[in-house]
Amino acid sequence: MEDRPRMSVLAQEPRARTTPLAWLLVLGIVLAALNLRTAVTSVGPLLDQLSGALGMSSVSTGLLTALPVLAFAGVGVVTPALARRVGEHRLLLLALVTLGAGLLLRALVASAPVFLLSSAVALSGGAVGNVLIPTLIKRHFPGRTGIMTTVYTTALATGTMLAAAATVPIERASGDWHIALGVWAALAAVAAIPWLALQRSEPERDAGSRDSGIRRMLGSKMAWMIATYFGTQSMIAYIMLGWFATILVDGGYSTSQAGLILGVFTALNIPVSAVVPMVAARFRDQRPVVVGLVAFYAAGFFGLWAGPMSWALVWAVLITVGMGSFPLALMMLGLRTRTPEATAALSAFGQSTGYLMAGAGPLLVGVLYQMTGGWALTYTMIFAVLVVQLLTGLYAGRDRYLEDERPVGTMTR
Repeated sequence: MEDRPRMSVLAQEPRARTTPLAWLLVLGIVLAALNLRTAVTSVGPLLDQLSGALGMSSVSTGLLTALPVLAFAGVGVVTPALARRVGEHRLLLLALVTLGAGLLLRALVASAPVFLLSSAVALSGGAVGNVLIPTLIKRHFPGRTGIMTTVYTTALATGTMLAAAATVPIERASGDWHIALGVWAALAAVAAIPWLALQRSEPERDAGSRDSGIRRMLGSKMAWMIATYFGTQSMIAYIMLGWFATILVDGGYSTSQAGLILGVFTALNIPVSAVVPMVAARFRDQRPVVVGLVAFYAAGFFGLWAGPMSWALVWAVLITVGMGSFPLALMMLGLRTRTPEATAALSAFGQSTGYLMAGAGPLLVGVLYQMTGGWALTYTMIFAVLVVQLLTGLYAGRDRYLEDERPVGTMTR
């Protein structure tokens, strides 16, 4: 039987974009997106200080840096089932409350185990938001997936950079890392306000949509292609965030110069996140965009490997444009599905599987660097990842829908 889209009342309104409810949803999505990475990027700048203050061992510190991937993969995969039970608006409100509570608790403690536990709680809230927001965009703005993905990814990139850039200045101004981390709980509280108001417009739940669940995704070639595309772009992003400064220092830059280039690299993700979905939305087929982004990646990494290191900022800009594959991957979750339920399942499967793939990247780079003391094997690995990204992106970028895919394997009844 053909899937019927289960849209919200808002999505059925011909002038939905001008209604107060539509603007409230946009505000809610923007504020939620600003919060989804604060639990991750607010810790990095203070990691050495936190390790000393909390008496963290190297194992505990390693676990703290691995928690985002574990939470995004583990909690994200169960989000569609939770949404069917609780409701999408209500679940996102609970996720933001959970995020804020975890952020507040870890800012108050002086114990490494409790800090790790509260970080896991906060990241769980972010993981739910990762999956839910593409679903909400598909449900409430089915004809405006491109522009709403632009809004979402731009807010996500802004929140990511804001937490990374502002945490240290807040700590220096206050003289207390507890305050520097706790301030982000206030932002989560603000983000929850629109979703309190949106409880009255909770979409009708479809408890019978399990056909579009994770089990079906396991037997879907398209789902695996999108998951792998998502995983390859996330892997490169994690490698760059974790190792780019070291690459620059090994290339002759001072620590402060490397930090400045890394800051530019991070900041440029905001305009890239705004532009790429707008460009991709102009095409029914996103394969040209896939090819273009891989080409930018390849040029940037080849420049870092074989070009003059004095041009590192140029290579960083090229790589940052290539990282537009992240908003493109998020956009595909809605473009390749017909219904919000299928979007939810694909979002959960694609992001959970993708983050698990991505988590191996920085670890493998560390092993290769320790073995060789250089970057040749790392660049070789990155180019192999780019080949996989190109091939999976060419499949996932075609103008077709997951629901129209012929059932195979576990999809067969």
